[in-house]
Amino acid sequence: MPLGLYIAVPFCRTKCSYCNFASDVFSRAVFDNYIKRLCAEIEHSTRNAEQMRASLDRYVDSIYFGGGTPTLLNVAQLEHVFVTIRQNFQVEKEAEITVECAPGTLSGEMLEALVRCGVNRVSLGVQSFIDKEAASVGRLHKGQTVLDDIARLRAAGITNINVDLIAGLPHQTRESWENSLEQLISTGVPHASVYMLEVDEDSRLGRELMAGGQKYHAHFVPDEDLTADLYEIARDRLNAAGISQYEISNFARAGFESKHNLKYWTRQPYLGFGADAHSMLPLRDGEAVRFSNSESLEKYLACEPASTVQVDQQMALEERLFLGLRLNRGVDIQYLQQEFPELFAAQKPVISELMDSGMLEQHDSVRIRLSSRGRLLSNEVFQRLLATAPA
Repeated sequence: MPLGLYIAVPFCRTKCSYCNFASDVFSRAVFDNYIKRLCAEIEHSTRNAEQMRASLDRYVDSIYFGGGTPTLLNVAQLEHVFVTIRQNFQVEKEAEITVECAPGTLSGEMLEALVRCGVNRVSLGVQSFIDKEAASVGRLHKGQTVLDDIARLRAAGITNINVDLIAGLPHQTRESWENSLEQLISTGVPHASVYMLEVDEDSRLGRELMAGGQKYHAHFVPDEDLTADLYEIARDRLNAAGISQYEISNFARAGFESKHNLKYWTRQPYLGFGADAHSMLPLRDGEAVRFSNSESLEKYLACEPASTVQVDQQMALEERLFLGLRLNRGVDIQYLQQEFPELFAAQKPVISELMDSGMLEQHDSVRIRLSSRGRLLSNEVFQRLLATAPA
């Protein structure tokens, strides 16, 4: 089965207050060392897979540059990574090649380089088309910047464009959210990702909210009920506009679903390179192996070994459930019963309880999926499913 490749670029112009990713603002002096380490990791991928007794297909049908902001690299650095990939893997002609981009970072030179490197999909981290909302969390662009970037991408021949939005940003109201959605729909982009603001200790805004403080505009963050309402408004508006929901946070016009992200949700093999990058490969003598690099840039540059976990049958079943349930099509319980007969039997009572409580629903004769309510409370559903592992 062809691989998906993920390339982590953890560099930002500024650290957004809501961000809980392993990315930050670093001196450009670090960039060269990082690219050298990244390319060396790509070159050693076969050796690393052999050490883990993993099967590694050399054919690649998706590449995803995530961040951070990959377009902060200079053209030579970006091209060096692409050359290294193509020297070590067979990239299929129709491969989906995505680069994440912060609006306003697409110079003419960078746009030409993306086209030259075969990039055919760009994901724009917009979060809000409302200037006040974007500025409140540290975004440096204006709404007009986004529209200009979309026009320039199309003029260059890149029409497969995703726009990210976040429900629950400071100062957000139903009216302003409707405005952002209207602008997104009016652009005609074929893909949208809609996330609800995450409140946890891994972001400055999250910590401030948990402490009840007012820094980072925390006292202007909508409450949980309004944030949930905004998500449901987005779901209804996007579906009505032909940008149909296919995963909890993702919406697409027919044929424009993210091939790369579908690998994660359907447990296909993928390799991640860079700081905090994750991978999953099938084992020759078992289920699969998952491994991940340190999220610390310093430790990654020092070549700290990846942490490794072998996936057993119990873990495989759990992953089939909580990853598959992210998708609107849900999971095939007939397949799970055949593949994991005894382990799945232990899950049946919990699945029945979740269906009785309206969190899961029967999709057809052999599939179950999250209900509308279940998508809003998906973490609770997944925790219940994971809690049924045998002692």
